[in-house]
Amino acid sequence: MSADDANRRWTRSMPEAYERHLVPVFFRPFAADLAARAAALRPRTVLELAAGTGALTTALLTAAPTASVVATDLNEAMVSAGSAREPRADWRQANAQELPFGDGGFDLVLCQFGVMFFPDRPAAYTEVRRVLSPQGRFLFNSWGPLASHGFGAAFQAALEESMPDGAPPFLNDLPHGYTDPAVVAADLAAAGLTLASAEEVTLDGVAESAASIATGFLTGTPVSAAVQARDDAQAIQAAVTRRMTDRFGTGPVTAPMTATVYTAHHRA
Repeated sequence: MSADDANRRWTRSMPEAYERHLVPVFFRPFAADLAARAAALRPRTVLELAAGTGALTTALLTAAPTASVVATDLNEAMVSAGSAREPRADWRQANAQELPFGDGGFDLVLCQFGVMFFPDRPAAYTEVRRVLSPQGRFLFNSWGPLASHGFGAAFQAALEESMPDGAPPFLNDLPHGYTDPAVVAADLAAAGLTLASAEEVTLDGVAESAASIATGFLTGTPVSAAVQARDDAQAIQAAVTRRMTDRFGTGPVTAPMTATVYTAHHRA
């Protein structure tokens, strides 16, 4: 599955499952981290890319309440869900590679776990440079290797055991497929941006149960399409959930998650 396909293959039911099962565990801890870093820059005008259902948007507006925030996402379903959950931001449907904004209008561009999905990252970064003010900053994060994400690695192992004839490689190929800071720096440089810092951050994710994590991956990500297309979809879902529960146990579960936080700016 290409990055473009993955971005577009969200149904209207996916944001609900994504918000219910994945956002509190995976995205809110890193949103708090990224929002604190953003607030320290004292931004006035902020553009958020790939905002999803608004986990970072809400954290940012809490940490920097006077900032003017435009939140964007490629997917209409995510924009609808996000705007309902965080009406303080100005929500727009937008392609990061063709941003509908004028030059130099934002002093901060933010993106949480979205750059991995851009089909042409240098093209998207070129747009970031265009809309960023001369002294502005581009602050974003991306997941580390799949093995560094306790829940993701366990889910992929359970999926492969439950689908020995070919489990979808979505997690490894896309969310966890952009992990080398040297590659990120080269992509930024190709767009006229300079990587100022790259910091590895490990935080704990806490979920109500292993079954909730399995449900989130199976129904709140593009993995859903590959599983639901099969006649044995229900059996696969049950097997994955059982294996995840065997791995983590019943009740609340905790696992470490690693990401890298990047800061970039206009080339001097």
